Order: sequence, then structure tokens, then C-alpha cells
Amino acid sequence: MDINRVSARNVHQAHYELIVIGSGFGSTFFLDEALKHITGRALVIEWGDYQPWAWQVEAQSNSPIAPESTYKNSGNKPWNTTIALGGGTNCWYAQTPRLHPNDFKTRALYGVGHDWPLGYDDLEPYYCRAEQIMSISGDPDIGKVLPRSQPYPQPPHKGTSVDALMKAAMPDHHFICPTARPRMATANRSACCANARCSQCPVNAKFTAENGFPSLFSHPKVDVCLKSEVRTLEYSGNQISGATIASEGGEYKVFGDVFVLGANAIQSPAILLRSDIDYGQTGRGLHEQVGANVEVFLEGLKSLDGSTITTGYNYYFADGDFRRNRASCLVSFENRWWPFGLRKERGRWDEMLSLSVVVEDLPNPDNRVTIDPQSGQAVVDYRGESSYAKAGIEHVFDNLDKLLAPLPVESINSRIWRPTESHVQGTLRMGIKDDGSVIDQNMLHHRMRNLVVVGTSSFPSCSPAAPSLTAAALSIRAAELLYS
Repeated sequence: MDINRVSARNVHQAHYELIVIGSGFGSTFFLDEALKHITGRALVIEWGDYQPWAWQVEAQSNSPIAPESTYKNSGNKPWNTTIALGGGTNCWYAQTPRLHPNDFKTRALYGVGHDWPLGYDDLEPYYCRAEQIMSISGDPDIGKVLPRSQPYPQPPHKGTSVDALMKAAMPDHHFICPTARPRMATANRSACCANARCSQCPVNAKFTAENGFPSLFSHPKVDVCLKSEVRTLEYSGNQISGATIASEGGEYKVFGDVFVLGANAIQSPAILLRSDIDYGQTGRGLHEQVGANVEVFLEGLKSLDGSTITTGYNYYFADGDFRRNRASCLVSFENRWWPFGLRKERGRWDEMLSLSVVVEDLPNPDNRVTIDPQSGQAVVDYRGESSYAKAGIEHVFDNLDKLLAPLPVESINSRIWRPTESHVQGTLRMGIKDDGSVIDQNMLHHRMRNLVVVGTSSFPSCSPAAPSLTAAALSIRAAELLYS
């Protein structure tokens, strides 16, 4: 991938029409849309470096920068981010469900969490556009739960023998997982090889910024400043005017008309707090989903015969009035033996099923990002997941027999809680002005009206669905509305 590289020293005192901080899902999808509208130049500032796909496969790493080195952690829970050009597009597993329509209004419907200031119908056209860009393979039947105005770009992956039984028995709840791992090869990407090494995809199948936006960072209007950390933003009144960059042992300043903050849900609030831009609940409400793995042995049913790592999504526990008291859950049916291993009995190695159980969590303002007063480094203060989330997983554990009734279950052997879902969310949430939120429905900061906040830090609440597709759709919408 060609990149229009510039050093922080080169751009010192320069002025840009658009300055984009970070280069993950939120930033890249915003920039791609913004370039259709701007007449001047754009600058992308990324703390990490460009690590090509081949380097990532060989190194079995997405970045040489360990995420835990970029913040102080007051607890033991890991918070995974990727500090590199492309951000989370490098490390993700490419699951692309939409949020459930009721995920946007949990306060109004169930009295919990925060309502989003926009609804599913507002975002639906932008979901379609993001899915087209990423060449999503998806099951049209999922429209029964997540309404669609356009078909998926690619046909669904081949499900497993387990998925066939589940879909036949639960046609309104069980679907083949939508994914940015294509069923069929595209011009820049191979078909998924189903080898379960998605974080460093060995065949370059899953969508990344590198293969999905191959000319974005070499666009004639774009400069890219790598290995450069934005420390603070300068402002006057309700306008951001400039950014201070730390790079190669020095400090440099750039100026701009519009700023896009898409570092991640830890570093984005840290930048604002270091800049004394502490509006609403800036830095508060840090959260992600809560997850667990389940191992099931099957009696005479061979599985592991699908065409991608995760084949089935089941919405049996996803929505209902129960969400007043316990979390919504999305159950993934896995086409892999991780983390348990294969069965050891002769001839029965594939008579097994791995499930991934993921529930929403309620944002807690006491779970937060602050800054160290001496160094200015981000500090994560996380007090733990809610009893609401725990109740959601425990309910699934207690009712697995109902979910798995269509299958010849021999035994359920293991239930393991996972330490992280690697989806850092919620520290600069969107909402209505003066309700504690930081940005509005168009992703504009309530006070700094030329500052757009993108990425999962903007999420007011936590769906059990993976957030990357929603972050991309929100950015396309924000850019289009800003320049319309």
C-alpha cells in the first residue's frame, strides 16, 4: 500500500481543511466519505506505524506496540487496542452483525442503559453502504431480526451440520453469521480459508484498511503522519484550532478547519482531558461486552464442516422484556475447536460444538478513563462488569438445554468466562445536550462544534453484537451529514 508519508516536523505550523486523529474503523470510513466533499487537504495522524499484512502474518502480531504500554491500568482486566495504521481493522475477526433495533432504545423500552439519539432506521442505509465497502457475506434470512433494505453483497458462508439442524428448528432465531471474511474472492481479497487465524489472516481475506481502502492513504488530498501521538487540542470559544503532536522526541503543531477524533475509547478521552475539554461525562462509562465459552459434546453428529471460523448466530436470548433485569445475549456457533481442543475418542474428534456467549453490559460512570496528573498518560479505572451482565450469562448457562434442544447433546463440559471481548466502548457517548453525553447524533462535540468524534467511544450503550460495522456506518453518516 502506497502512503503519502509526512513527518511531524514537515507539517509543523501547516494548515489543513481536515485533520483526522487515529486510523481505525471510525477514522478510515469517515475519511473515505469526506474525500468526496472536501476541496482542501486532509492530514491523518497515527500514533503507530504502518505494519503491512505480510509483516503481521510473519510476526504473528498486529503492531509492535503493546496496548498495555499506552495506558496505566488500575485493575487486571485487559483492554485490547491496535496502535498501527488501520487500527482495529488489522486485528478484528471480521464479525459484522448489525445492532438489534431495540439496542438503540433500551432506556425507553426496558428502563436500563442510555437511549441513542438516533434509531436503527436512521442508520440502516449506512449499514448497507458499509457492508458494500467490506463485501460482507451474509444470510438474507437475518432480515427477520435485523430488517434490511438491500441484499448482502456476497452469499452466506456454508454453515455446519449443527447450523443446518438449528436453522430448521429455529428459523426465526438462527442464521449464518454475517462477516467481512468473504465467501468468494474479490479483486483485492481471497476467499476465507476457515483456518481460525483471523487476527493475522494468512490469506488476506478479511477486510482491513490496507486491502479495503488500498488508495485511501495515497490519495492526492491526503498526508499521513505516522509514529506521532496527538497530545492536546488547542481551542478558542467553541472551535478547535490546532493539535500538538509528540514525535521523534519533539513537539509540533498543526492547524485545521475540522478535526476528527478517532484514536480509541481510551486515548480519545485522554486527549480531550489533557486539553481541558471536559464536557459532560468525558472519559466515563468505559465498557464492553461480557463473554464466555461453552464446550458441548455431540452424540453421533459430526460438525466443524463450515466454511469460516464462526458460522451461526442465534438470537434466542437476544431481546424481550427480560432486558429490564438481565442482559441481552447473542450466541455464536463456532466452526472451530478453540479453546478446548478436539475430542480424543477414536473416530469422534469432530462430534463437538464450541459456543461463544456474549452479553451486553450497562455503562457505569465509575468505570472511566482519567489522566495521570504528572505524565498525562491515560489511566483506566474499571470497577467490574454489572450484575445485569452476569445475570444474562448465568441465564444462558441455565437454559442451554432449551437452546440446544434440536441437537443430539451428549454433554456440556465446560463454561469459561473470558477476560475481555476486545471491544473498548463508551467514554465519549452520544446523546442529547446536557444529559451527560459528549457528542450529538451527528457525532459533533456538544461544545466544540468543529470536532467530530468517531469510533466506539461514541456508543451510549453496549449491544451483544460486535461494534465495528456500526462504527463504520456511523462514520459514513457523520461525514455525509457534515458536508451536505
